[in-house]
Amino acid sequence: MGILDGIVEWIAEQVMNGLDLVTTSVLGALGCDMSVFLRYFPAAETMYDVFVALSIGIILLNWVWQLFKNFGLGAGLEAEDPVKLSVRSVLFILLAYFSDDIINTVLKIGGTPYNWILTSELPALSFASFNSVMLVIIGVCANGAVALISLILVLILAWNYIKLLFEAAERYVLLGVLVYTAPVAFSMGASQTTSNIFKSWCRMFGGQVFLLIMNAWCLRLFTSMVGAFLANPLSL
Repeated sequence: MGILDGIVEWIAEQVMNGLDLVTTSVLGALGCDMSVFLRYFPAAETMYDVFVALSIGIILLNWVWQLFKNFGLGAGLEAEDPVKLSVRSVLFILLAYFSDDIINTVLKIGGTPYNWILTSELPALSFASFNSVMLVIIGVCANGAVALISLILVLILAWNYIKLLFEAAERYVLLGVLVYTAPVAFSMGASQTTSNIFKSWCRMFGGQVFLLIMNAWCLRLFTSMVGAFLANPLSL
């Protein structure tokens, strides 16, 4: 059974070393800072000006169309109030033009608690050490094929942790898409008929920032659990 124990321990150690590597790579790409997003998707910054021009064009086109519809009020056509329409159009043209500054301000606000979570002091973490402690504890109680139980637990732990990491990375990419298509979303708020699209985008954007913060919180909870287990393995 010594050979089986050695094989199981080696596999578990490699799995935990892989988790260390994935953790270092993925956590470095998370956050409310879009610099990493631009590093992997540089075209987003180039096409951002295209979206700004497109959004302003959409607002102006809607402005002209809604004003034109006012001439058909006697024929039963519905149109927005010209004064309110003009105010909304000018307002959202400015919002679309300065959307970069607005979004960066929101990201800075959302990034503050995110950075607080990531920079909080936690026990030192090493997944390989966590695996060694687990094997020692199980080895005290039994030996032989029981090491397979440890390997199964390690694989379940690794799989769920990797899913959480990649879910956080997916949310970061989605947040980047929302950030660099923001001007088009602002253009939808210039008309009452499309204002629901703008409100939905605002809810989605705020939700993604919040979920990104919560993902970081969950990851830190997990790493603190592992660190506490390593510090006092017999007390848990």
